[in-house]
Amino acid sequence: MYGTWNAWSWDTDPEAVRRDVAAAHERFTGSGRVSGSVRAVVGESWRRSVLHGVDPDTTVPRIELAGHALRNHRDAHPLAAAMPLLRRLLVDAAPGPQIVAVGDAAGRLLWVEGDRRLRDSAEDMCFVEGANWHERSAGTNAPGTALALDHEVQVFASEHFSRGVQRWSCSAAPLHDPCTGEVLGVLDITGEDHLASPQALALVRTAAAAVEMELRALRLGARPPRPRTAPGDRGAHRAPGVREAGGAHPAPPPGRGPSAGPALRVLGRAGALIALDGREAELSVRHSEILLLLARSPRGLTGEELGARLNEHDASPVTVRAEMSRLRRLLGPGLLASRPYRLLRPPSTDIDEVRRHLAEGSYRRALEVYAGPVLPRSEAPGVAEIRDALQAEVCEVLGANAPPSVLLAWSEDPEWRDDPRVVTAALRSLDPGSPRHAALRGRLRWLGG
Repeated sequence: MYGTWNAWSWDTDPEAVRRDVAAAHERFTGSGRVSGSVRAVVGESWRRSVLHGVDPDTTVPRIELAGHALRNHRDAHPLAAAMPLLRRLLVDAAPGPQIVAVGDAAGRLLWVEGDRRLRDSAEDMCFVEGANWHERSAGTNAPGTALALDHEVQVFASEHFSRGVQRWSCSAAPLHDPCTGEVLGVLDITGEDHLASPQALALVRTAAAAVEMELRALRLGARPPRPRTAPGDRGAHRAPGVREAGGAHPAPPPGRGPSAGPALRVLGRAGALIALDGREAELSVRHSEILLLLARSPRGLTGEELGARLNEHDASPVTVRAEMSRLRRLLGPGLLASRPYRLLRPPSTDIDEVRRHLAEGSYRRALEVYAGPVLPRSEAPGVAEIRDALQAEVCEVLGANAPPSVLLAWSEDPEWRDDPRVVTAALRSLDPGSPRHAALRGRLRWLGG
C-alpha cells in the first residue's frame, strides 16, 4: 500500500506527476472518467466531490466558526491539550516554510499556524480558522479526505478537486481518542510541493501518533519526560522535534508504567506479546494479526474487512468469527466487541513508541525500540502494509534528520545494515574521502544500489 497514500516516491519526477494528473483532472471534469494516471484514492475522492455538489471552479469552503464561537469551541476541544506538543514538533522545529492546521472531526479548522507568508497567501482559498475543509465542503484535499477515509493521505497540486487549490500540496492524518478510538480531528501540513514528499507524510504520521500518546499520558497523569540532548549530538540534527534523547530516565515501554492500559508488542516477534490487567500472554501469529489490525482501526472492522486484511484470497466471515471466539476466550471479557469487531480498550503498541521517539527527535531511542519488522512471519496483507509503512517512516525521518553519529550506528544495526536506504543515508553524512565512506560505498554496490 506504500504509494497509495503517498503522492509520489523519491524516484518519481513530481513535475511529471503534476502534468499527468492535471490532464486527467481536465478529462474527469469534462467526462466524469478517471484515467489510470490518477491514484485510486484520489479518483474515488473526485467522484465523491461531484456527488457532494462541489464545483471545481466556484466552490469555496464555508466559514462556520468565528469570534467567540470559534474560541469557545477551540478551548473546549480535547485536542487543545496537544497543541503545545504540536507547536514544538511542527512549528518551532519546522524544516522549512509550512502551515500547520488542526481541525475538528467535522473538518472545521480550529488552529492554523506556521509560516506567516504562506498563511497570508492561503487566505485567498479560505484556508483559515473556522473554515470547513471536509471533503463534502471543499472537495479533494488532504485534511478533508483524511477525515473521510479515517486514514493519513497526501494530496499533491493538481490532485485537488478545486482548481483554486491546485498550487498547494498537503499531508494529513486523522487524530483519535486514545481510549475510545473516536476521531477527534485532523492534523495537516500545507505548503509547497515538498509537503507531498514521502518524508512529509512520515512526519505527519509520527506527529499524529505522538499526539495520541500525549493525550493518553495526560489522562493517566503520567506524561512521558521530555527527551534530553545526547552527549556529542548537541545541535547536530535538524527538525522534527527536540534534541536527541541521551537515554537517562527514558519513558517506560508500553504497558509497563503506572496505571498502564493494555499494551501490544509486535516488533521483531513471531507472535505478539500482550500485557493486560497485570498479566502477559504470547499470542499465535493469527491472533497477533487480529489484535494489531484492530488496534490500528479504532472505529472497528466488519468481518469482511478484517478477513480481507488477514487473507486476500480467503476473506470468509465465518473463519474470522471462529478466530474471534478463540481470541475472546483467551483474553477474557472486556476487551473485544462485535458489530463491528473492535477493541474496547485500545492498547498502546511498540509501533506507537517508535513513532513518538521519531516525532520527538529521539532517534537513538527509536532504533533501540525497533527490535525488528512488524510480525515478520505474518503474510497478512494488512500487517504487511503496517510493516512497510513503519519501515518507510523510519527511513524517511532518520535519513532526513538524524545526525551523522546516529546514521552511522544505524547503518551497522543488524536489522538495517543490508537496507540500501540506510546505507545511502549514512553515505550522505560522510566525507567522500573517508575510509568509512569507501566501505559503505562497497556495501551499497554489493546490495545492488
